[in-house]
Amino acid sequence: MSDLKQQKCEACNAEAPKVSDDELAELMREIPDWTPVSRDGVMQLEREFKFKNFKQALAFTNKIGDIAEAEAHHPTLVTEWGKVTVTWWTHSINGLHKNDFIMAARTDAAKAEE
Repeated sequence: MSDLKQQKCEACNAEAPKVSDDELAELMREIPDWTPVSRDGVMQLEREFKFKNFKQALAFTNKIGDIAEAEAHHPTLVTEWGKVTVTWWTHSINGLHKNDFIMAARTDAAKAEE
């Protein structure tokens, strides 16, 4: 696991820089299980996590919710029986910021702790 999960998110506003193509390629190497997706022209990071049942999926959702609250950076969380889909992006810039990669790495670490 990279040191991304150890980094702190920085406050973002509408003028914050989006991740460049070069930065995207470099950062993706640190979170290889995530997929960059574009929805309505907005780049996002997405990963599906599998679980044995709904109760485990819900517990993971709540764990990610706590991590998100601590940084005031919130993902889309879709909780279903046996899986949770997590999508990170920075709303204020309509795209990807380094914060999203930090939070993706923390999400991975939360799953690894189970």
